[in-house]
Amino acid sequence: MTTLTYDVPAVRETPTAGWLVAAGQIYRRWMVNNLRESWGVFAALLQPIVWILLFGQVFKSVGSIPGFGAANYITFLTPGILMMTVLYSGVWAGTGYIEDIDNGVMNQLLTAPVSRSAVVAGQLAVQLTIGLVQSALVLLIGFAGGARFPGGVVGILLALAAATLLAATLCAGSVAVALITRSQIALIGLSQLIILPLTFLSSGMMAPDLMPGWVQGISKFNPVTWAVDIGRTGLAGTADAGSVAAHLAYLAGLAALAFVWALSAFRTYQRTQ
Repeated sequence: MTTLTYDVPAVRETPTAGWLVAAGQIYRRWMVNNLRESWGVFAALLQPIVWILLFGQVFKSVGSIPGFGAANYITFLTPGILMMTVLYSGVWAGTGYIEDIDNGVMNQLLTAPVSRSAVVAGQLAVQLTIGLVQSALVLLIGFAGGARFPGGVVGILLALAAATLLAATLCAGSVAVALITRSQIALIGLSQLIILPLTFLSSGMMAPDLMPGWVQGISKFNPVTWAVDIGRTGLAGTADAGSVAAHLAYLAGLAALAFVWALSAFRTYQRTQ
C-alpha cells in the first residue's frame, strides 16, 4: 500500500516588535523630526527670556513688599517661569499627531504590529527630553538674570523633576485632546482655555499670602503650584522632605492618569478608522 504524504505549509507568524524596540524607533523618528526643526525648540525660549529679563526687572521692586517673602524677585520668579515654559511647550505636543492624521501617516502606523502604548510612550519621551533641555536653559537664563539657587545641585534636580512630571501631564493630555478632536484649531483653543487659568491661578508669579483668598484656595489644588513650590523651595534650599514627596507623588499620579487617557484616546481613534 502506498502512503500518501502531504506537505503542510508552515504557519507564518506576523513579526511583532518588542515594546522597547518599538518605543525606541518611535522616539528616534520624532527626535529626528524635532532636530530638523530645532529652531522651534529654541524659539520657545524667547518667552522665558522676556519674562525673566524684562518682566522680572520691571517688577523687581515687588520683592520688597512686606509679606512677599523674597528679597530678589528674579529668584522668586524663575521657578514659576520654568513651570510656565514646560506648560506652554507641553500643550503643543498633540500637534504632531494631527499632522500625522492629516498626512495619512497615522493610518499607516496603525497597521504596524507594535504596542499602542509604545507608540504613545516613544513620542512622550521625546517631548520630555526636549522639555528637560529647555528647563535647564531656563534655569541658566534665570541665573544670568540675577537669580541665585542656594539649594545647589539637589535643588536643581528637584526643580527639573517637578518640571518633567508637569510636562508629562500636559504632553499626554495634549495628545489625548488631539486624537479626540483631530483638529489643530480645537487643540489651540482648548490649550489656551487651560493654560491661562493654570498659570495665573498658581503661585508662579505672586506669593500665595498676597493673593485673594479665593485664588489661594484654588492654587492649593493647582498642579502648577505643586511643581512651582517644589522648584522654589528646592532651589532656595528650604525644601521640606514630606511636602516635596507628597507633591511629587501628586504630579506623578496626574501624569500617569494623563498617559492612560492618551492611550485610551489612541485606541478609540483606531476603532473609528
